[in-house]
Amino acid sequence: MWEKLLDRVLRRLIRKGALELTLPDGTSRFYGDPAVRPIRVKFTDPALPRQLVLRPEMGVGEGYMNGTLQIGNDDLHGFLALAIQNRTKATRSLVSWPTEVLRYLRGRLDQFNPVDRARANVAHHYDLPGELYDLFLDPDRQYSCAYFKSGKDSLETAQAQKKKHIADKLLISPGMRVLDIGCGWGGMAITLARDYQARVVGVTLSEEQHRLATKRAADAGLADRIDIRLTDYRCVTERFDRVVSVGMFEHVGAPHFRDFFRNVRDRLTDDGIALIHTIGRTKRRGYANPWVSKYIFPGGYCPSMSEVMAAIEKEDLYPTDIEVWRMHYAETLRHWYRRFMANIDKARSLYDDRFCRMWRFYLVASELTFRHDHQCVFHFQLTRHQEAVPLTRDYLYRPAQAVRHEAPDMVAADKPQVHHAAE
Repeated sequence: MWEKLLDRVLRRLIRKGALELTLPDGTSRFYGDPAVRPIRVKFTDPALPRQLVLRPEMGVGEGYMNGTLQIGNDDLHGFLALAIQNRTKATRSLVSWPTEVLRYLRGRLDQFNPVDRARANVAHHYDLPGELYDLFLDPDRQYSCAYFKSGKDSLETAQAQKKKHIADKLLISPGMRVLDIGCGWGGMAITLARDYQARVVGVTLSEEQHRLATKRAADAGLADRIDIRLTDYRCVTERFDRVVSVGMFEHVGAPHFRDFFRNVRDRLTDDGIALIHTIGRTKRRGYANPWVSKYIFPGGYCPSMSEVMAAIEKEDLYPTDIEVWRMHYAETLRHWYRRFMANIDKARSLYDDRFCRMWRFYLVASELTFRHDHQCVFHFQLTRHQEAVPLTRDYLYRPAQAVRHEAPDMVAADKPQVHHAAE
């Protein structure tokens, strides 16, 4: 029965490209364009058709991890591109709506992230041994979307450009206090303290990140300017001239969006500026991929712009600039995947083949979702008062020193002077 149901699903789904499927009993079926060379897939577990019908994302991910879904020539990119592109173009039927509603409601429960649960979710991913991240990240351990100005940019160059672009949006002057929500391994904090002479408080719930970020700040001679705290952002009470958050908002969860932006507003001085860098989606609200939620980022969710803006509006913040990065994260993930595969033997020495297949699936599926399925990165520049930033975006494309010196003259004449937060 399940094989027949899966056959019906695939015949409706595969409209672009082609798929040749070999079932556990040895029979083969063809789907899609007969003029196209097919992606070949073989099932070795008779239970897999049932899993794919009932929970397709989980079935595909676990099938690949467990080796029961085998792809010809191990062409994971080709298989996932075929699946994602056809799923994106598929029309929804009335029959699917009840299932989607249930998934949406389940997602909201999974995204309920009070402090203790948020800490456990962070530990699941970010407290993995640091050697794993050394296999594919740049030396600064920037674990978020890089900013590619050219297809020739290296990963290191693109990550440095990302940090500069964010710093320029923050309009930082020497001596300003900055709150870095979700500071990771400290790369942004070190850049802002070293290159912009800011004083940074970074917060993380990861013990491993806290340990390494603290050490890196000390090794850089910046311990007097950088304070890395092992705490939830909701526990910070001071006010800051600037608030930055890079790649953390995806872990907040939709039930807490207003809490997050309320905290951002409360942490800012009257003329402060915040910059939130987050993965998002360019279509209506949805739900987190269940395989990703189970194995990679529990409690995470990538929101639509309308979901984010609804929370921002209710917390009385001005969106002074919104930018959409489209293919930058796909390129970032392409670099990460190549580095991970170049170090695959080291990864196996840390874990096992199943973990390596899981990590490969995560990196490839993420890249292709950005390429083919309405996923992008949003930059939200936010203020308490609309006069806090220049009237145009010209300041983003001037030399950094000129930006810092000229910014006060570019805004409205009645803009209040900057008063740094109390020490």
